[in-house]
Amino acid sequence: MSHQPYTTRRSRLLEQLGDGIAVLPTAPQRVRNRDAHHPYRFDSYFWYLTGFPEPEAVLVLVGGAHPQSILFCREKDEEREIWDGYRYGPQAACACFGFDAAYPIDTFDEKFPDLLAGRSTLWYSLGHDAAWDGRILTALNAVRAQVRAGKRAPGELRDVRMVLDTMRQFKDGYEIEVMRRAAAIAAAGHVAAMRACRPGMAEYELEAELTYEFRRRGADAHAYCPIVAGGANACVLHYVANDKLLNDHTLVLIDAGCEVEGYASDITRTFPVNGRFSAAQRAVYEIVLAAQAAASAAIRPGARFVDPHDAALRVLAQGMIDLKLLTGTVDGIIESEAYKRFYMHRTGHWLGLDVHDAGEYKTGDDWVTLAPGMTLTVEPGLYIRPGPGIPPELIGIGIRIEDDVLVTAEGCEVYTHAPKTVQEIEEVMRRD
Repeated sequence: MSHQPYTTRRSRLLEQLGDGIAVLPTAPQRVRNRDAHHPYRFDSYFWYLTGFPEPEAVLVLVGGAHPQSILFCREKDEEREIWDGYRYGPQAACACFGFDAAYPIDTFDEKFPDLLAGRSTLWYSLGHDAAWDGRILTALNAVRAQVRAGKRAPGELRDVRMVLDTMRQFKDGYEIEVMRRAAAIAAAGHVAAMRACRPGMAEYELEAELTYEFRRRGADAHAYCPIVAGGANACVLHYVANDKLLNDHTLVLIDAGCEVEGYASDITRTFPVNGRFSAAQRAVYEIVLAAQAAASAAIRPGARFVDPHDAALRVLAQGMIDLKLLTGTVDGIIESEAYKRFYMHRTGHWLGLDVHDAGEYKTGDDWVTLAPGMTLTVEPGLYIRPGPGIPPELIGIGIRIEDDVLVTAEGCEVYTHAPKTVQEIEEVMRRD
């Protein structure tokens, strides 16, 4: 993996620091229980600027006339490498990742006050990590204590994540290629689940199909806890138990994506457990599919982030009327928010290193304007819980269809190519 995308991003950030200094620690390891740890996942902001995969590391960017990017990381340790695997160490990290300098992490508290002295602004995200907050404030106080010796502490504290949020909202060419790969792997996992699905299986068996296909094709992990929701479980938006049996004549909703080089894919598909949509299932499904098509058609440079949601919502509201779930007009249903009984979430979110990725959705009172390089999901749904006046054949149907989309100069590119029309799904699941 080339370090060029990361050095380029560091250079772009350094240009915005003035003569300030930025500090970005990576995430700590987390204990799962006793002496077992959760699988390690780096901090997304740190990774965005370094590509460095190890814990116990921090990036320092020194602005000014002679900008520097400095990594503090674990030293080489032959004994620990026997137990835990390879460590780069400062020397190899410097060479492999393009840093100007690298030092042992144990020297950070000693070296950082000298780096801090004389800088006008400290760029650091206070409040995200109490342990690092303490170390940074200790260094600040150390510099302040030497004011009579002519040393000057930064007079301004600014949140470096706010600058990085704007940068991360626009994907560069390297990110786009990685996200295309993550989307292709996730799509293959959904196809495998469709082909494996049978009445009487457990939801976790389909989850296992996804996990196998993701890892078999080179994904690092699930991008988030997968949802495999059979029947009425699909009406629970964040259902993750995945431990019930899949019944004949019901649908199963799978919301699952994988992570590749830190970047997430996020796909939802809903399909019949037995491979054939009933008339009622098809009727609801076609409405959600039409809503997704309307939302995707609204994605283009110059559109507002909310425009795809508004386009999908009008289709869904009309569908609720057609299905006799609600009465009235489309405008009336939207104005009264009566639709929220059956559709209670927005139609998309930013996507990238985080599944719900960095970046604002509004600037003041105005929605963010879409521009080439932005990546978002498109995910309308309908969730029909039991209640008075609900047609019996619709009760328990929950459908969501989600794809990952890149804003382009012409409109949008859909990353995620898993079957989603009724015909495509039934063809993939055919058991001749």
